[in-house]
Amino acid sequence: MRSASRVLIVAFVIAGCASADRPMVPTTSNAQLIRSLYEAFGRGDIPAVLGAFDQNVLWEEAENMPYADGNPYRGPQAVAGGVFQRLGTEWSGFRTNVQQIIDGGQSVVVLGRYEGTFKKTGKAVNAQFVHVWTLRDGKITKFQQFGDTAEFARVTGS
Repeated sequence: MRSASRVLIVAFVIAGCASADRPMVPTTSNAQLIRSLYEAFGRGDIPAVLGAFDQNVLWEEAENMPYADGNPYRGPQAVAGGVFQRLGTEWSGFRTNVQQIIDGGQSVVVLGRYEGTFKKTGKAVNAQFVHVWTLRDGKITKFQQFGDTAEFARVTGS
């Protein structure tokens, strides 16, 4: 019995060494990466969010949304200044509530609701959204937002 155990241990060690030369296969799916992105956003960890972006990320806000005025945003810094900074200064308690994540491989679709209070009007938003994320090699290369523009217009007064 002891020699059988030794053979098994040696086999595991050899198998481990043999696989060390092969490239590491990512254990995180794109859908898991996107879920972690929303979690980071919820914690206010914007550097982690921006770190998931490709340097040439293309960000598109839904037409007629308040931050579509900068469409398309190109690069993490453009998104940070044109979208995230404005969300942080113009809203109280702004958050994205994810309801469903659909894993399409290189494309991930997220369904959910926006919530928060627009400081200038004091009105609260509760609006549906759909986000379509495109990823390549573990980095976000494109984001497309679809949202309830009528609800945002009502709340922001625009």
